[in-house]
Amino acid sequence: MRIESFDLLDSKDKFHQKALHWSGQFDEISFFNSNGMSDQWGRFESVLAVKALFSLRANKNVLVQLEQFLESHPAQFIPGFLSYDIKNEIEELQTTGKDHLEFPEAFFFVPAITVRLAKDKVYIEAEDPLKIYQAISDTEIPPAKTTISVQMQSRWTRSEYIKAFENTQAHIQRGDIYEVNLCQEFFAEDADISPVEVYHRLNAVSPTPFSSFFKVGHHFIISASPERFLAKRNGKLISQPIKGTARRGANSVEDKQIVADMLQSQKEIAENVMIVDLVRNDLTRSALPGTVEATHLFEIQSFEQVHQMISTITCLQDPQISNVGVFKNTFPAGSMTGAPKIAAMQICDQIEVCKRSIYAGSIGYFDTICDEFDFNVVIRSLLYNKEKQYLSLHTGGAITNQASAEQEYQECLLKASAVFKALDTNLR
Repeated sequence: MRIESFDLLDSKDKFHQKALHWSGQFDEISFFNSNGMSDQWGRFESVLAVKALFSLRANKNVLVQLEQFLESHPAQFIPGFLSYDIKNEIEELQTTGKDHLEFPEAFFFVPAITVRLAKDKVYIEAEDPLKIYQAISDTEIPPAKTTISVQMQSRWTRSEYIKAFENTQAHIQRGDIYEVNLCQEFFAEDADISPVEVYHRLNAVSPTPFSSFFKVGHHFIISASPERFLAKRNGKLISQPIKGTARRGANSVEDKQIVADMLQSQKEIAENVMIVDLVRNDLTRSALPGTVEATHLFEIQSFEQVHQMISTITCLQDPQISNVGVFKNTFPAGSMTGAPKIAAMQICDQIEVCKRSIYAGSIGYFDTICDEFDFNVVIRSLLYNKEKQYLSLHTGGAITNQASAEQEYQECLLKASAVFKALDTNLR
């Protein structure tokens, strides 16, 4: 395959739309979009990868198979996803919630075509890059629907959520756990949507640095994730857990006050500290001794709907630990479990009624050319089984002893608000 560069003639947003509509002909699509928010660890503005030359679809012994797949394909860009429920093979856990989506537990592929956008250039790797560039440029964007008729339902009623909250908090009061991330599902049946159109609507409403669109067969992930789970750069591991959420204000003055209140909130700081400690402990298992450090604590990043409290923990990877070994030592993201981690996951399995599936898992890529990777946390995301016409959105929040059931319920709705807006829907 060859790599060629071309001038970007359309706006970036229009090029993204054309490229994704063009890619719909393939069974495997991976699209990552930083929305211009790439930080010092980011490697590209956006990248589209399509058409599997080789693929891994796994439901058992996932990490063993993934290790073998990466070793078999050196010098490749390999995108994919990992289900939250891979926890069951890492620890002695089980998922009892019903699986409505039927995603594979993991899927990775070596693409035949990659399209990268950087500044005002398009870089295409393919057998015939010019042909691909012309095909994308000539793609017509279909007119968007004025509304999308999807009616979301809540898996739990308000009273059922509060009961689950109280059950969770009782475990904290007994000393079983300190914090747990309790999640609930919103869903739609008989949902006939255009996943690409919904992605563009969601990205317009809620642009985030770890936005992604993924397709494998009739399964789609439409994500507006703001959170990095884990990256590797030049032998350094980087994790950036989010714990702490507040609404945006009506104006800049109110925004400043909300941020100031977050930084003074004992609840928000305590939640973030617990997860930072958990991530430090997880990374220690893959780190050279003495290199784990919290380089930034309690930073506030502001997005369209919410302010988020984010901390950054880094370490140098022990060269005796493989990249997949790092995932075994850290997965799933501590921000989506609680602390202590195993006990929190056990309690979530007992209380939550639906399998999380890809939600709370991770989407990203391994770059076996330069021995790097970057994966998000799948939050603020729609999961769609087009064959079953089943559409799912999970949201959750950290439950501590100081938490309020009503406040946590409202936080779940706040986190879901961008997706609801993209779907033009209200809860039924």
